[in-house]
Amino acid sequence: MHANNEVGTIEPIEDCARIAHEHAILFHTDAAQSVGKISTDVNELGVDLLSIAGHKVYAPKGVGALFVRRGVRLEPVIHGAAHETGRRAGTESALLAVGLGKACELALDLASMDRVRTLRDHFWQELAQRFGNRIALNGHPTRRLPNTLNASFVGQIGTEILARLDGVAATTGSACHSGHIELSPVLEAMRVAPEVGMGAVRFSLGRTTTRNEVDVVVERLADLFARAGQEAKWPE
Repeated sequence: MHANNEVGTIEPIEDCARIAHEHAILFHTDAAQSVGKISTDVNELGVDLLSIAGHKVYAPKGVGALFVRRGVRLEPVIHGAAHETGRRAGTESALLAVGLGKACELALDLASMDRVRTLRDHFWQELAQRFGNRIALNGHPTRRLPNTLNASFVGQIGTEILARLDGVAATTGSACHSGHIELSPVLEAMRVAPEVGMGAVRFSLGRTTTRNEVDVVVERLADLFARAGQEAKWPE
């Protein structure tokens, strides 16, 4: 993947593609998370194939696109007709295709993501100031998507935090089954300690997110822990 969906870390796709080509191997990257947020120029990345998901770039859900470099031959996914230049039989949805095209046209304005990045950094600074060493940043500190903030509330459980943040849309990679917490495979691979990783929450900012909305979430998180009387559980 071009950028990780949980922590937003941007992967060195250019280097990966170069290594693959040195061994005569075609290279594909999943750019669902990165399109519309950072540059995804296929020539700069050096990829042979690149896929995107419409709903990740404000297009309708249920449509996507695959870039195929000229000269690359693929076996059809569904046989029977010549739709999608012979790669997938079945009538295309013109409405979804137009929606995706317009969304991608608007997504070319990457300058607007500078505001999102500034807002994301403000969000993190406010959380760090409120919670100090009781909160940890997950993922690369700078080489990550401008809209993604994955933070761990140390010693807490992310799913429980989300359950009590009614009205706030966020997610966590960890799962809770019958009282047992399973650490996110991504955080586990990053060797994040369980007591840190199980409190991870991913906040994703959008192009329309406001500073007031961010500040409200910070206040609600502070109130949540104050009212629950859980301060004593956290390390000093």
